[in-house]
Amino acid sequence: MSLRADTPAPPSARVHRFTRAERWVHRATAALMGVCVVTAAVLYIPQLAVLVGRRELVVRVHECAGLALPVPVLLGLASRAFRADLRFLNRFGPHDRVWLRAALRRDRRHGSRPAGKFNAGQKVYAAWIAGATLVMLGTGLMMWFTRLTPLMWRTSATFVHDWLALTIGVVLAGHIGMALGDPEARRGLRTGTVSEQWANREHPLWRP
Repeated sequence: MSLRADTPAPPSARVHRFTRAERWVHRATAALMGVCVVTAAVLYIPQLAVLVGRRELVVRVHECAGLALPVPVLLGLASRAFRADLRFLNRFGPHDRVWLRAALRRDRRHGSRPAGKFNAGQKVYAAWIAGATLVMLGTGLMMWFTRLTPLMWRTSATFVHDWLALTIGVVLAGHIGMALGDPEARRGLRTGTVSEQWANREHPLWRP
């Protein structure tokens, strides 16, 4: 017997994508990064500085959030699934080069962008943000402990810290924009599962 035309289609099967530990690492890192960005904006934009006030407190919150930023990742290393994801992010194969070429050509056809669990754009972003975080931490420490480094070092550190912070803000805005355009990817980070249809379409080389 055939289904009626108005019979709702069965829901798509769900596949497991992230464990609870992986999701909490992402949330904690995002929260700390958000605190760093907001407090940096308050410190460097005069209108916000006047509106918020209490500059000394904002400085302390910014410093503490910056120092704590690597902690979720370090704690996440206790998770086998998280370590496996780091290995996936650190491997760049031929299909990733195909993905990047398609992205540069603005070719949005799904068949032109092969990807495993993480696509090439996510791998590039993860590597860049990890490196930027380490540079921000190092330059921030030089600015904080003023007696441990020469004036020239502190001046250079301030220049790098300020301009890299602006770059991070722009990159994070792009990252958030991409996430807003992909509800299923956000659902995966929120619940740990994604639809099988989405996984086959966006990450055809991934074998959950």
